[in-house]
Amino acid sequence: MKKLLAVLTALLLLLGAAACGGGQKQEGQPQGGEQTQSSGQQAEEKLKVALLLPGPVNDMGWNASAYEGLKEAEKHHGIEGVYRERVSQSEMEEAFRAFATQGFDVIIGHGFEFGDAAQKVAKDFPDVKFVVTSSTISQPPNLASLQVMNIEAGFLGGYLAGLLTKSGVVAYVGGMDIPPIRNAMIGFELGAKMAKPDVEVLKTMTGSFEDVAKAKEQARAFIEQGADVVLGNADQAGLGVIQAAVEKGVIAVGYDHDQSSAAPDTIAGTSIQSYPIAIDYLIKLVKEGKFEPKFYGMGAAEGATGILWNPQFESKLPAGTKDKVRQVIEDLKSKKLDVEKMAREQGLMN
Repeated sequence: MKKLLAVLTALLLLLGAAACGGGQKQEGQPQGGEQTQSSGQQAEEKLKVALLLPGPVNDMGWNASAYEGLKEAEKHHGIEGVYRERVSQSEMEEAFRAFATQGFDVIIGHGFEFGDAAQKVAKDFPDVKFVVTSSTISQPPNLASLQVMNIEAGFLGGYLAGLLTKSGVVAYVGGMDIPPIRNAMIGFELGAKMAKPDVEVLKTMTGSFEDVAKAKEQARAFIEQGADVVLGNADQAGLGVIQAAVEKGVIAVGYDHDQSSAAPDTIAGTSIQSYPIAIDYLIKLVKEGKFEPKFYGMGAAEGATGILWNPQFESKLPAGTKDKVRQVIEDLKSKKLDVEKMAREQGLMN
């Protein structure tokens, strides 16, 4: 356990260093990918894509997933990709406008909170394509939304938690109280109850994607109330939920992006929202001239949601766990199982 705590502490210190040092430098300047992009290497015909992130690129969650998507698009489509991390709400309009003025072809705001700024700036740059993830907005002629279905990802995380709990109590710790986080929370509860109808689901929002200590404190409180499986959907702050699970000796389910390496003896698997798949798909549409100003939704059918198992935890899984999860994923793919419809029928969402 001490070793695991040391690893998590090191990760949090690294994130803190990015916030206090290199991260501040990156806030004002777009960052390129792993390759050096000198003017001599930039071919005019390359599609220029900018990615705006609300948090640090190395959060092992929400922001890391989108950054990986940018890298996949570079590899598959030969784009020129840059990113800007830790974009606060007050900076979003300026960030969109700066990249549009610099001649970028596609600008992606990664998160629901980028919606208002994108709608405002898109009107002034009709030839630039704007995209907001985890949203359903659209605005002709050039603004689209791209969503990996939050409710599906939450459902799969909850279903796994319901299969794994021995105490009959599971917990969800969300970050900011915004629709994507709420929808994932609804899905989590529905999934847990499908796996174990009499399960008790503890859930809350901390109001922050950065406050690791607050998320950890809330997870500890839920564990003390009997939760033996926890999931954090709070970007960087979600690492605090994993830290609490390690300290208390309970199981964690990762979320968004593979988090197994943060606590390999604690995390059973990760409920993924694969923005690498989603962003790569979107850039393909742009390259082919098929981009439309509309809502693009992706889920299990497109391979964008699922459970990524932690190899080091597999021996601890109850017999049949992976087969049950696999069947649920197949039911999501075939639309035999429709989580949004289920939520509406139960009055949990409009």
